Amino acid sequence: MTLKNTAPDASPPTSFANLALSPAALANLQQLGYSDMTPIQAASLPIALAGNDLIAQAQTGSGKTAAFALALLAKLNPRWFAVQAMVLCPTRELADQVTVEIRRLARAEENIKVVTLCGGIALRGQRASLEHGAHIVVGTPGRIMDHLERGYLTLEGLNTLVLDEADRMLDMGFFDDIAKVAKQCPANRQTLLFSATYPEGIEKLAKQFMRDPQRVEVAPPKTDSLIEQRFYEVTQPNRLHTVGQLLRHFRPVSTLAFCNTKQQCKDLVTLLQAEGFYALALYGELEQRERDQVLAQFANRSCSVLVATDVASRGLDINQLEAVINVDITPDPEVHVHRIGRTGRAGATGLALSLAIMNDMGRIGKIEQYQNQPSKWYPLDTLVPASDAPLLPPMVTIQILGGRKEKIRPGDVLGALTSEEGGPAYAREQIGKIQVTEFSTFVAVTRDVAKQACAKLNAGKVKGKSVRARVMSLADYT
Repeated sequence: MTLKNTAPDASPPTSFANLALSPAALANLQQLGYSDMTPIQAASLPIALAGNDLIAQAQTGSGKTAAFALALLAKLNPRWFAVQAMVLCPTRELADQVTVEIRRLARAEENIKVVTLCGGIALRGQRASLEHGAHIVVGTPGRIMDHLERGYLTLEGLNTLVLDEADRMLDMGFFDDIAKVAKQCPANRQTLLFSATYPEGIEKLAKQFMRDPQRVEVAPPKTDSLIEQRFYEVTQPNRLHTVGQLLRHFRPVSTLAFCNTKQQCKDLVTLLQAEGFYALALYGELEQRERDQVLAQFANRSCSVLVATDVASRGLDINQLEAVINVDITPDPEVHVHRIGRTGRAGATGLALSLAIMNDMGRIGKIEQYQNQPSKWYPLDTLVPASDAPLLPPMVTIQILGGRKEKIRPGDVLGALTSEEGGPAYAREQIGKIQVTEFSTFVAVTRDVAKQACAKLNAGKVKGKSVRARVMSLADYT
């Protein structure tokens, strides 16, 4: 295996124009606003475009999707309707994000078909999509295996296999499924493996399923000065109660709280809801319908606190996240940096608040060493409520029964709410994020118009058809 390149003077050129990409692909990148390559793109794309197997280590949000997407698209034959590339992802949310990005990057070519194969959706519809022909498949290992075992998916034409966030797939117990999928791929394929960390399982995967892979590593971003890190020493009995104190003191609009176990997530959400917070939980065993509902509400700022495990939160892309709370200290300092890096993005400030008991101090030491900076500790008695008013999210979610299957688009919902039909027209400023899933559509509206907007949708029409809509509340989860 080729060692990673860590030479300080080996920085590759950062312009996409220096790559072996078609003029159409370069023009499309320019239209999409891609100017210079990110460090992981600059390090990995020349290797991948040359046809070599690759192990690339970089944090989520570093631009890795484009790194492998441009490579697999460069080898694609649009006129041949066979599965030529496959991307394995740990979660449906990440698979959906990857699919959207590949489609954007594929606009340079006509008629590139990308099919997503994940659990929670009926096999029958996915089978039909495959029968109509697909160039690229993106999915989770378990569902990909289902299609392979039933003969719905064939891989004879595959030339590129991508393992995205491989470390999290291993964490979730997908090693055997990945092995079975890889064995059904042509032996002369190219394999691209992307991972935020480098556990032993990655080495095992590489030895079994890759051909002399080159390895590149982009150092994790240093904790930005815009992120203020604060550590609080707690006792185990008051750990969960301290979360409420933090929320009442800092009053962040949107908070992602990390726990190390599913049970801790459940316990914390129960406590926060009892204290009047709009909090929801995200962990691996949730059904897909529940995951969609939870994520839609948190992403559109209808839920103040999302309590999650690391595996369940992988691949989430949440804008305007004011605070991250480490309810439990992770044993992996890389994971700690990944957690807190969810806040303070795009020039915004962010809070990273960590709770530690005496037994956690060894883990804190590893984090300090990894970040090359000391932790800053604050006494609990400085946490006083900033206001007597409850911490309410600014938006409320309305769920419409009907989604991509009914060909509903965000513009259809926006048009229905801003028209005069069915009730008063709402201003664009009163309408937030609109998310369309397979069978449901979620639209955020300001709290003051939620009930009226829901009544308007039920009385009017979306895409020329009557729909059923309801205001979502915490009662749906308790």
